[in-house]
Amino acid sequence: MVAERPGPGAARPYRFPEVVRRDGVVAAHLPGQALAVAVLLIDAGAAREPEGREGLAAVVAKALEEGTGERDSAAYALALESLGAELFTAADWDSFRVGVQAPVDRLPDAVALLAEAARTPRLDPEDIARVRDDEATALRMDWADPGPRAEAALRGDIFGRDKRHGRPLNGDPDSVAGLSVDDVVGYHRTWFGQPGTLVVAGDLTGVDLDALGATVFAGAGEPVEGAGGPLPVVPRTGRRVLLVDRPGSVQSTLRLGHAAPYRAHPDYVPMTLAATVLGGAFTSRLNHLIREVRGYTYGIRAEFGQSRRFGRLLVSAGVQTAVTVPALVDTVGEISRTEAEGVTEPELAVARSWRAGQLSVDLQTPGAIAGALATLVVHDLPDDYHANLRAALLGADEATVSDAAAKHLHPSGLTLVVEGDAATIRDELVASGLGEVLDAQF
Repeated sequence: MVAERPGPGAARPYRFPEVVRRDGVVAAHLPGQALAVAVLLIDAGAAREPEGREGLAAVVAKALEEGTGERDSAAYALALESLGAELFTAADWDSFRVGVQAPVDRLPDAVALLAEAARTPRLDPEDIARVRDDEATALRMDWADPGPRAEAALRGDIFGRDKRHGRPLNGDPDSVAGLSVDDVVGYHRTWFGQPGTLVVAGDLTGVDLDALGATVFAGAGEPVEGAGGPLPVVPRTGRRVLLVDRPGSVQSTLRLGHAAPYRAHPDYVPMTLAATVLGGAFTSRLNHLIREVRGYTYGIRAEFGQSRRFGRLLVSAGVQTAVTVPALVDTVGEISRTEAEGVTEPELAVARSWRAGQLSVDLQTPGAIAGALATLVVHDLPDDYHANLRAALLGADEATVSDAAAKHLHPSGLTLVVEGDAATIRDELVASGLGEVLDAQF
């Protein structure tokens, strides 16, 4: 038994690894790290999906794991396993990612398998149909729970249901169920001929980055035209409340939000800290009031979610039906207070310390470093961005963060979505004066 608890050690400085660039390759050297991650970034995210085909990118991501032109799914899985490698795929609003994780001494062979999956997938019609049906079933199960319908209503109201980013990232059960084999094959043919960017993180000693690039870029055509610049943020004048009816529900699921700037906006750091003070940590204003003081919820969170062209403020919580309106009134009140009064130095000190410390913890593994490099590529940020981010977080002052709160919080233009028992809460919502009460549209 240890008689006395040991004290904390001295804080070590955090240093993001130097970014190395080759033709089409962005890499970070992690000395001594025997595990490497390589990711091919393709400009083919959900924003590139045709109208009415929402969720197509997510189905393509799953379909790429079903074998290649050279090997069926079993043979491809065995090839990966023989290298101690793992394939992963993902699609967000801005990019499609096909990556491998492997021992660094086997990285060239693993990247060759990555290229095989990305450039020459099998895309067997039976496999595509099964993947599509599995995804549609998963979405039906997900949408049966509280949350997804409220999220869809909020996104549609903020951005417009006629816009792709005004509909759910992974589509809905009906849009995914309606996808065809030709949709999947056509999407791959349209977007996966471009070179893309290869991101690599690991011990690069002895790694030929040019050879890795040649492997994944072989036979690629020209880059595609960009999706466009940042979208303007036009605050709405007047709040509105959208009701998603869930008859008999004993709980209301709350989603509040409005449009916000894109990820590479110059105010990203002070916006992040303002949102942290408001609702981004356990000690935040919203969590203190709505959870600790009022006892309305187990937790409430506020954050700015941002992509390459657009962003939004999102506040989310679940409360008992009986306290739906008081919880909304208090939440809007805290957002209004933060917009009007800004933040205090004690609150900001906690937010700075937490965000900077979390950054240092998060950016430890090759996968996390590869993700950070992908952020540089997707959002066209400078190579020293992450090297300076911690200092920027720690150096943000009260005036700057309060100014960001005033500029980017719009409590008078919020959309408030309530998924709950409409018959029970509608009249109280109307009487609250929070905003025009409407039935949600999907």
